[in-house]
Amino acid sequence: MIINANKPERWKTDIIRSVDFYNTWFMKFAPETFREARRQMTLQVETAIKNSDDLTRLTPDMLKEHPATLSMLRMATAPPIARDRLSGLAYVSRSIINSMEIDGRLPPQLSTENLQTALSHLLSVIIKLLDRDIFPWLDLRENPTEQQRERAATIVADRLSGATADPIIRNAQEQRQLATIRKYLENLNYRMAKLSSGIHLSEMESGTFSFRHNVVVGINRHVNLPVDVIIQPHNVRLRKLPILIEAKSAGDFTNTNKRRKEEATKMHQLKEVYGEDVPFILFLNGYFDSGYLGYEAAEGIDWVWEHRIEDLKELGI
Repeated sequence: MIINANKPERWKTDIIRSVDFYNTWFMKFAPETFREARRQMTLQVETAIKNSDDLTRLTPDMLKEHPATLSMLRMATAPPIARDRLSGLAYVSRSIINSMEIDGRLPPQLSTENLQTALSHLLSVIIKLLDRDIFPWLDLRENPTEQQRERAATIVADRLSGATADPIIRNAQEQRQLATIRKYLENLNYRMAKLSSGIHLSEMESGTFSFRHNVVVGINRHVNLPVDVIIQPHNVRLRKLPILIEAKSAGDFTNTNKRRKEEATKMHQLKEVYGEDVPFILFLNGYFDSGYLGYEAAEGIDWVWEHRIEDLKELGI
């Protein structure tokens, strides 16, 4: 059953309601979410400053002990530098920087010698560009006061928060969407289930749901495809395939149209393994215009709006 993809006459009304829904949430909760993220970052920056002996011990050994400190160091320069810029200036692979900052670990495939060289190059750039107005004790060659350390940590945390503002809000939205789905399902007597990595979708127990599960796709080469929500209805569908849901939120129309091919690609991968009738839908909140909706509908992808979550019942949930 198609829920919204074949009803363009109501898209305009839903787009307006979805934008209003997102804007109301943003105005009420985004400032608090951002402030809490900035507070946590300030604590992390203070720890990073202490781990480097107030930036007087910027050595490869320090980065080996605390790889994630690299993200703070990028924001401690004048001007602050992005990952790609640091990669270019230091002649170090972007994957090394990603491994340290995102995964919090040293790249395992790198030899000891190459790792030492890469870390030395990264630190050489950072030391040359350190914003000494933020860290005045470096030129004075004296220990910082607690006030100087706190001020420096706050400034760097502000820079970090500004650089990651969109991901912070996006993550908060995603968490809220999943919480909304969970509450809705539990009110219908569904229960959360932990799926094993090797389970076939048809083996999922009826009346259960799971978040963030990797679904295996690919015919000749198996690939793990992350799916936000998987729901096996109380009344199991034909072929016992559960409903797969991708939670999507957006704060402007531009980015959604840039990213719309992602869902189509995921749909094609799922169909290749599980058939044309694989139940894959989007759970939308925010800025999704008729161009985006028309593209997804043409790709055979349906959706449910968060402001009308009860439409999930039309899927047999």
